[in-house]
Amino acid sequence: MRRTLLLLTSASFLLAAPSAHAADPVIAPGVAAGGIDVSGLTLTDATNKIAFLAKQGMNSPLSTRVAGRRFLVRTKELGFSFSASKSARRAYNAGKAPHTGPVNVPLYVTFKKAKVEAYADKVASGVYVAPRDARVDIKLTKIAKVAHRDGRSIDKAALIELVSNTLGDPAAVRKLQIEPVAVKPKITTGSLGKAYNTIVTIDRGNFKLRLFKNLKLSKTYGVAVGAPGYATPTGRYTIQNKAVNPAWTAPDSPWAGAYRNEVVPGGSSENPLKARWMGIVNGVGIHGTGAPGSIGSRASHGCIRMTVPDVVDLYPRVPVGTPVLIGN
Repeated sequence: MRRTLLLLTSASFLLAAPSAHAADPVIAPGVAAGGIDVSGLTLTDATNKIAFLAKQGMNSPLSTRVAGRRFLVRTKELGFSFSASKSARRAYNAGKAPHTGPVNVPLYVTFKKAKVEAYADKVASGVYVAPRDARVDIKLTKIAKVAHRDGRSIDKAALIELVSNTLGDPAAVRKLQIEPVAVKPKITTGSLGKAYNTIVTIDRGNFKLRLFKNLKLSKTYGVAVGAPGYATPTGRYTIQNKAVNPAWTAPDSPWAGAYRNEVVPGGSSENPLKARWMGIVNGVGIHGTGAPGSIGSRASHGCIRMTVPDVVDLYPRVPVGTPVLIGN
């Protein structure tokens, strides 16, 4: 009797204890994870299948090719992690929800967004080329154009999105290809004429002032320049200020004579700055002269002299900020 009871008890236990597979939830039909069909599989089998088919691809290095350069990154450098079991559980949960057609859930992956952004920064800095503004090469007798050059960059936001999407897709090609983006300069070759509408050059050796408009010679004037010991400075400057019938503040210099440190009103017959003034640098400027016979010689104390009619003619044509080149 006792032996029979033990046998019955053992049999009852075997009937009551289900197998591991019988207790394992089964994923609904028509469900996939990351494109991997897991329909009708238990969570355990789905986990194994996802791990087998996806793990190697998910952990493969990723590279980006742009402008002839290749930038490799390993998934661990991005803080990447992939869970096959959580991917299977995600598929199972999606299958439990009402659905009328196939369901494909993304695999469960995590990565550090900051590290993906750092990778995009590395690619961007590796291919970046700064744009070059067009400019003018000013000579005393002509103005030459130096053409602009487009720069090069990438759309970092697009690369971050592409890398993020690729990390979660086991079927995605890990060799990314993106096109560089042109970076335009502020000043293009075609806009040089507008940017440098007016340029003045002063040729000390030939006593000529040349006015260029839209990079073309517009007019030439005769001038006088600094006498020996008071040479007109050479170099690249701009018109700093302008005045009609300017007052003259005589310098603290013996050559100023009785006017030394005095201010002579504009329009006065004693004022050597006749009619107009266009200041350049350190008290040197372009002005009219009461000694028109000095034009074509080295006669001033550093300034550029013009006849009164010529300086009156030039004055409205030259705005403040105009580039001025003074050379021999």
